[in-house]
Amino acid sequence: MSLKFGTSGLRGLSEDLKGKASALYATAFAHHLLNSGLAQKGDPILIGQDFRDSSPAIAASCIGALKAAGLNPLDCGALPTPALALYGLSLKAAALMITGSHIPADRNGIKFYRPDGEIDKQDETAIADLAASLKQEELSVEEGKAENRGGDANELFYERNIGLLSDNALKGLKIGVYQHSTVARDLFVDVLAHYGAEVVALGRSESFIPVDTEAVSPDTLEKLKAWAPEHGLDAIVSADGDGDRPLLADETGTPLRGDLIGLITSNFLRAGVVVTPVTSNSGIEAAGDFKVVRTKVGSPFVIAGMADVLSEGRDHVVGFEANGGFLTATPFTLHGKQIAPLPTRDCFLPILATLQLKASQGKALSEVAAAYSLPVAAADRLQDFAQEKSSALMEHLRASRSNLEAFLKPVGAVQSTSDIDGLRVTLTNGNTIHFRPSGNAPEMRCYVEAANEDEANALLNQGLDLIRNFG
Repeated sequence: MSLKFGTSGLRGLSEDLKGKASALYATAFAHHLLNSGLAQKGDPILIGQDFRDSSPAIAASCIGALKAAGLNPLDCGALPTPALALYGLSLKAAALMITGSHIPADRNGIKFYRPDGEIDKQDETAIADLAASLKQEELSVEEGKAENRGGDANELFYERNIGLLSDNALKGLKIGVYQHSTVARDLFVDVLAHYGAEVVALGRSESFIPVDTEAVSPDTLEKLKAWAPEHGLDAIVSADGDGDRPLLADETGTPLRGDLIGLITSNFLRAGVVVTPVTSNSGIEAAGDFKVVRTKVGSPFVIAGMADVLSEGRDHVVGFEANGGFLTATPFTLHGKQIAPLPTRDCFLPILATLQLKASQGKALSEVAAAYSLPVAAADRLQDFAQEKSSALMEHLRASRSNLEAFLKPVGAVQSTSDIDGLRVTLTNGNTIHFRPSGNAPEMRCYVEAANEDEANALLNQGLDLIRNFG
């Protein structure tokens, strides 16, 4: 069985998740909600999904299991994860999102939400333990149907997003929307048009395309770089499969890094505290008037970090990941309107905040990005890299300083290390290289920072080669 909790919910092969397995975890989640007092029999619970071929069957199995467990499922259909989360918060209802986010189409997953937001690592452990203890006779594997609430959920999210900027804030901009198979594709068009932008829909697909906004594929880059000059675009926007991670490319089709988008959004909101993983750019601390708290990679760790800050009585608290997914832990007032907290990854707020900055400055988006003068960062991953091999590599590097120095000798000398998540190494020349195994897939990621783009790309390629040739 391939199923495993990682940095963003339960993930695994679609064939392993269909039928009994999805019913098992939905039942375990229901029992966890009921046992912990987070829900009572008959309470509503929301189900959303992305556009993967396997998602409808998995959603139907979950609906049947949740009904059998005594809850009242409400079917929200295909919609962005932040839209589902916002609707759940408004109803004080738990939720399940059937999505594998950016991973390949033969995989899928489930994201779990309590009535007050995303589950944490303690919830994950409880759900996994309950799933392991459930007996066959306690499990319903019948597919079910439920009342459709997709219209209400999408409308609530649309209303939120048209309240973030001033009227006609994007008038005069020509923006492409790479629609592919993201559930955010139609809402992007509607929201951008509301703000006065001329919108060009691009690349819509009826088959699922896995778009990773943190490690953009050569095929996606080729598309973006062709579309931008072909249509005379000021920017191109998109998202991953479930619409919680932004992809924003400039007028040349070059994507902006997610952590830069997160930084721009933090300044847009006048944040007081920013919580972000260790993988986000090291220049963030000096680029805004806010305190920065670093965490492990994954929204549960960012959310836990925001909760710690809130417990200190801080206000204007936000979080973002290196992929650009943005979270708000406190209310914010924009243009006289109060925007409710949304402590789960969202792609709309960071995209709109960055486009608004471009429009207000009257500069090309590439110029807006360059003005921040952050260290140049690059990241990529080796796919089909066995988790056993990843574990062996990390164990070897952590075993001794001499092991680490010998491994990194081709790229530089070791100055210092951080073990917050994976192994991040600062070299004596000021560059950084960070190795991190995926928490839920056979992948090994490498992140680097350097003084310029050529140096960063060279270091990234060297780092990937070191990983590839290990053992």
